[in-house]
Amino acid sequence: MAIDEVPLEELRRRSSAKWRSYPSDVLPAWVAEMDFTLAEPIAHALRSAVDNSDTGYRWADDVPATLAEFASDEWNWQIDPGNVTVLADVMSSVGQSLLHLTDPGSTVVINPPVYPPFFSTVEKVASRHLRDVPLIADAGRYRLDMDGLAEAFADPAVQAYLLCSPHNPTGTVHAVEDLRRIADLAAEHDVVVIADEVHAPMTLAGAKHTPFLKAAADVADLRAVAIMSASKTWNIPGLKCAQVVAAPTVVERLRERLPIEVTYLVGHFGVLASLAAYREGAAWRREMLSALDSRRRQLFTALEDMAGVSMTWPEASFLAWVRMEGLGDDPAEVIREQGKVALTSGSAFGSPGVGHVRINFATSEAILAEVVSRLGSVVAAHAS
Repeated sequence: MAIDEVPLEELRRRSSAKWRSYPSDVLPAWVAEMDFTLAEPIAHALRSAVDNSDTGYRWADDVPATLAEFASDEWNWQIDPGNVTVLADVMSSVGQSLLHLTDPGSTVVINPPVYPPFFSTVEKVASRHLRDVPLIADAGRYRLDMDGLAEAFADPAVQAYLLCSPHNPTGTVHAVEDLRRIADLAAEHDVVVIADEVHAPMTLAGAKHTPFLKAAADVADLRAVAIMSASKTWNIPGLKCAQVVAAPTVVERLRERLPIEVTYLVGHFGVLASLAAYREGAAWRREMLSALDSRRRQLFTALEDMAGVSMTWPEASFLAWVRMEGLGDDPAEVIREQGKVALTSGSAFGSPGVGHVRINFATSEAILAEVVSRLGSVVAAHAS
């Protein structure tokens, strides 16, 4: 079976959050889970572990070198495996990085609209303050506000910058020139850069991702980490295995301060699945990205015909950022109640998201067509 042909009745037998959070008459297109079949190398690794009763504590020592091989092949980015720490997931890695690389009460810069856990992780987990430097909407695309970042980094209270690259929810793949400028500014003002690059292996046709630490390789004294994971690309977020790649300037500080207990939050199955993904998941990923390219075009074309609806063209991943006029500040609530489609509310991504929704298009052509049909009915009803 092709990865984009899982029938709805089979999907509804899944027990993950995507399929259990709403009643069965609601089509879920919200959380970042894909509706595709699991890559066979990953499935084989997990089946083999179960068959062997191999369900003990994680042994993650092979992950750093395997990630380094993948990064070299994918981006020509040379990682020292000794600079890689394996933690549970991206956001707990962000929290640990903030706790050990910045001071309590300091300020962290983010770029809304941005992934909602950025807000809570900075404020509630790390007890740091937020400073917003919103993305700039430019001719239907989004880009970083470099002047705004320069001003923010010059503030002595700012000790860190949380970069989403590629960006969620807009799908922006940041220009390498901007990444280099960020590195220069951060080094100049002693700001720690924490780059969430979980969507990096999901760059779609027409765009090219550059890892932040590769772009910043020539910048002396830069304090930074990049956080990677196979979770989004190979649809294994429940298995828990992320990788923190540290610049040489912060490796020892992290190693000395990280409690060993947090490394045991990594899942054994997450390790096995990640190793299989990085080593043997290339063919599945190519097929998956091809399917996403098709779904991206399908959704964009359909929404073009809806009055008051505009979709930002995503350069990476499977999440569409959509402006919906005429449905109030929270279109997602209206669409869920009247159209029986669950989307992510734009307001969760910060104040620039009011009036927007985020749509997950990593599904079959038929299911996406039904999502669009229901959206269209709601839009038409409010336009009349």
